[in-house]
Amino acid sequence: MGCFVALLALLSPRLALVAVWLFSNLLDRAYDGFLVPLLGFFLLPWTTLIYAVMWDAGTNGVEGIEWLFVILAFLIDLGSWGAGGRGRRGRRREVVYER
Repeated sequence: MGCFVALLALLSPRLALVAVWLFSNLLDRAYDGFLVPLLGFFLLPWTTLIYAVMWDAGTNGVEGIEWLFVILAFLIDLGSWGAGGRGRRGRRREVVYER
């Protein structure tokens, strides 16, 4: 299951989150309710996925060096938000110049 989720995560972290939710109880163990994983699915998919994996990898909690992986996933999520905004600004300029 782990290799399958890793391959799905390379394609799409959201697809990997859906697979983890359907085929295991990893998200149930890492998060108390369904609201945080649901928001994470839409806003911070890498962070949500890595936090759940790091929760299960250690002593049922995120400790020590595991936080480094969660922070890196958060930075990747922020980078995708920034790149999306930059891409939208670039397309908007192209449309204005074409007129």
